[in-house]
Amino acid sequence: MSHTQGLMNLSANIMKKEGVEVEHIRFVDHNVAFGVYHDMTEQGVSQDEWPDLWKKVDAADILIIGSPIWLGEKSSVATLLIERLYGESGRRNEEGQYYFYGKAGGCLITGNEDGVKHCSMSILYALQHIGYSIPPQADAGWIGEVGPGPSYLDEESDARNNDFTNRNTTFMTYNLLHLASMLKNNNGYDSYGNSRGDWDDGSRWNFENPEYR
Repeated sequence: MSHTQGLMNLSANIMKKEGVEVEHIRFVDHNVAFGVYHDMTEQGVSQDEWPDLWKKVDAADILIIGSPIWLGEKSSVATLLIERLYGESGRRNEEGQYYFYGKAGGCLITGNEDGVKHCSMSILYALQHIGYSIPPQADAGWIGEVGPGPSYLDEESDARNNDFTNRNTTFMTYNLLHLASMLKNNNGYDSYGNSRGDWDDGSRWNFENPEYR
């Protein structure tokens, strides 16, 4: 049983009711190699399922990363996912922009001690750094009391009735839907001023180094 999956289901159910196709990828169930090359088997690793998973990530307009809290940090599995995403971030789209321009990202966190905002900060920074767009209120989470105790799906936690978590998860979901729709309808971002391809070809738009005297 995954408590993080339980929280992610709230967001997924909203999306499905709004006519959005949703697919869950339980990353820990796949043999994904460490590294930042697209296919680590070409680097000598015996098995790497990332190239197949990448096709699903590539096709998605929205990516929500879910993670439990371990020692105040996102899980090692979430870190592995981010590293593999980072390995793809040098790709470019048809406008010469970095590849994840035009896609929206968010995160959902569960745990038994403080750390929701810290984990969200780390995940959302990584997503925006590689090109994902982050809407307002792009994270939500649930935590129980400090120390051992009931987790999100445990009946005694009464987490399903936590208004703060339910509200933030709902706002996150709709903000991701709004942003993804706006990006989709406008074909992503205008490439003026942000195209790596144009930069490499010599375009500098209005950039110039000031003269120091």
